[in-house]
Amino acid sequence: MTTTPTSAVDDETLVAPIDFVLLEFSPERLTGEAAPALMDLVERGVIRLFDLQIVRKAEDGSVDVIELTDPISESGGFSSFTGASSGILGVEDIVQATAAMSPGTVAALIVYENTWAARFVAAVRASGGELIASARIPATDIIEALDALDETN
Repeated sequence: MTTTPTSAVDDETLVAPIDFVLLEFSPERLTGEAAPALMDLVERGVIRLFDLQIVRKAEDGSVDVIELTDPISESGGFSSFTGASSGILGVEDIVQATAAMSPGTVAALIVYENTWAARFVAAVRASGGELIASARIPATDIIEALDALDETN
């Protein structure tokens, strides 16, 4: 698993950039709000969901892969995604993801295609363009930069 989105276009299938996110939650604060928002993105065709895996990291650092029908997945609202597994995620990916987690948390590891970008990717490729760099700017960095601008104005 890489942190740089990838994209590919072949003659059969147009594939938009693929991303993954690891969303960490405190088990006591699960509200179930994130799952319907994710479902909305899928239903509107903004993204195509490849994989969704719930993992729990205990205080002692041990890790459990949680079934989407497990009560903790249900309390997070993710049980409606049962069957969201393409096989892209491997054991090494889950191990790498859980290494980033804090003890005593639960996380949703999500792999998705940015279907909104498919036509743009095709147009870039048809024009001979190629992605040579990509990065995601954390929202907190943007908020800090905007706050700093507000303070100077």
